[in-house]
Amino acid sequence: MTTNQRWPYPSQVGKTTHMEADVLVLGGGIAGCMAAISAARKGKSVILVEKGATKRSGAGGSGCDHWESAATNPCSGVTPEELVEAMLDDNDGYNNAISHYIECREGWDHLQEIEEMGGKIRDTEDEFAGADFRDEKTKLMFAYDYKNKFTIRIWGTTFKPAMEKELKRLGVKIVDRVMVTSLLTESGKVGAKCIGATGIHTRTGEFYVFSGKASIITMSRPARVWLFSSAHPGLCEFRPMTTIGDGHAMGWRAGAEFNMMEKSVRAEFSSAGRSFPPYSAGNNHNTWYPASLIDAEGKEIPYADRDGNILKDVKSRFYPAEGQHYFMKGGNIEQAKYEYDGPETLPYDKLKEMGYKLPFYADLSSMPELERKVIWGMMVGQEGKTNVPVYKNFTEAGFDPEKHVLQCYGVGWTSAEFLPQERQLFGMPGGFMNDWNLMTNIEGLFVAGDSLYSSNCFGHAASTGSYAGRKAAAFAEGKEQVSPYQPQIDAEIERVYAPLYADPETGISWKELNEATAKAMQNYCGEIKRDELLESGVELLARYEKEFVPNAYAANPHELTRLLEVFDILTVSQMILQACLARHQTCEKLEFFRSDDDGKEKAPFIVISQDGEKVVRREVPLDYAGNIKENYEKHNQDYIEEKKGGCCE
Repeated sequence: MTTNQRWPYPSQVGKTTHMEADVLVLGGGIAGCMAAISAARKGKSVILVEKGATKRSGAGGSGCDHWESAATNPCSGVTPEELVEAMLDDNDGYNNAISHYIECREGWDHLQEIEEMGGKIRDTEDEFAGADFRDEKTKLMFAYDYKNKFTIRIWGTTFKPAMEKELKRLGVKIVDRVMVTSLLTESGKVGAKCIGATGIHTRTGEFYVFSGKASIITMSRPARVWLFSSAHPGLCEFRPMTTIGDGHAMGWRAGAEFNMMEKSVRAEFSSAGRSFPPYSAGNNHNTWYPASLIDAEGKEIPYADRDGNILKDVKSRFYPAEGQHYFMKGGNIEQAKYEYDGPETLPYDKLKEMGYKLPFYADLSSMPELERKVIWGMMVGQEGKTNVPVYKNFTEAGFDPEKHVLQCYGVGWTSAEFLPQERQLFGMPGGFMNDWNLMTNIEGLFVAGDSLYSSNCFGHAASTGSYAGRKAAAFAEGKEQVSPYQPQIDAEIERVYAPLYADPETGISWKELNEATAKAMQNYCGEIKRDELLESGVELLARYEKEFVPNAYAANPHELTRLLEVFDILTVSQMILQACLARHQTCEKLEFFRSDDDGKEKAPFIVISQDGEKVVRREVPLDYAGNIKENYEKHNQDYIEEKKGGCCE
């Protein structure tokens, strides 16, 4: 908005509203909604604060097509322990055993809860009756591995509205359009007990002070750290524009510990002028799995099983190879090892030798009717990133999967070949360090969903959210509300409102600062790390913080929100550089490569935090979670007792 346009909302800049509850949930995505519902069902008063509109906000707000790792559903052929061990093994232990065991052990429970709220998880209209992927008794529909049936196809567009309705029924106070800007700690001290948070209304500028006996951060993982195009705002990352890791930044400033922040992968999904929107091109991965592919001359590209055997029919693509227990698709294992891989097309070099010619196309027309219908009509139709931009728009434009093919832009399912310096926090990235209660090192501060280190998918968000909600409710039991430290609030008010009073002629805009930060990370924190590069990045970002941030300008609450987000992106970038400086050895599973590898034995987890101006680093064993089954049951006897005798179908 330009300065000569009238801001359509009444200004409430300078007004402060105080609210308090037993449990404060920060972020209203899938994890946040489930956390608030869980805490409210335990009889606690709950406030949920969301930057957008809770009904559709968050990375999964617009939908999802599958629920991974529902290992305890009545049709499953694998156990939670088997799935988690596979995830750990595939990543050489650099994974969150605690949160993923919660996902695999409780995922089916929470999926049924969502169904009770009004979310659709079964083919109740018998639209797919008789399909190989459908269980006729339960009417559940499965994806990928049709033998072991632990990934359930869902109508994810129905979930968020159902959750919002349940939140209101339970009396949760939903505070929409408020960006959380900081955590409040006892006496304002870094690392002290968390007693609340502050926020600002994204339309009116009103300031909020929230007090809670327990707080749960359920915000998104960081984004726009390396990739940002000022010419295409809103099309910069896989996730929504507003989900940029605010929680990471405020947690860092409060003294929380973070794990695996040095991990970043070469960009897979981006629309910042570098690729097409995810899954809008033909492919054979995840939502489109296992679409038939053809080459430029219409020749079908073969699928091969784990052992390299060419599969003769479509049905074979959904079943393990001889002697293989199960396989995984859809994102749970990002770098699948041989024994866990699923049927996949042959590598491009092999296809080239066999005479296949680019470009390739996804050809649903040649697939069995129900397989074609479930990929295009359901999976593409229910996935939030494809529901409107792909399914609706392509259908209205005349795309007919019975007649037309869709070009694969790139080899296989990839959308573009990204440069080494183009990174993202994708594929189980870094985040808050957690214990078996999903509590951080800061007393009273819990965490769930994409805020956790090695976070993953829709089911992981919902399961850890519900888990954190009940743990926070238990923590709040019998606690007294601690009054916020006024000097800490005053300092945050001054910081938040400062850009509204900066000089528009000389001030820097949010887009300029975001682009400058991303460029700095490309130059100094690319694929190959070296201390001199990383330290130059630290110095440059410190200069940005000293020179640019005080002169940053916002004309209205919307621009102020965007600018506060970029301040958080700047903080996250500094965290990543510090984590990279702390790890001195190359680690392929973390996508971390050093040109100055010190040659010593690879370090385990490297956990970082800050205490004032000082960065604190410590090492944590990869197996710190211990025996996952025993420790889960030790910490969750109350939940196990609640579920005894309950129906599992």
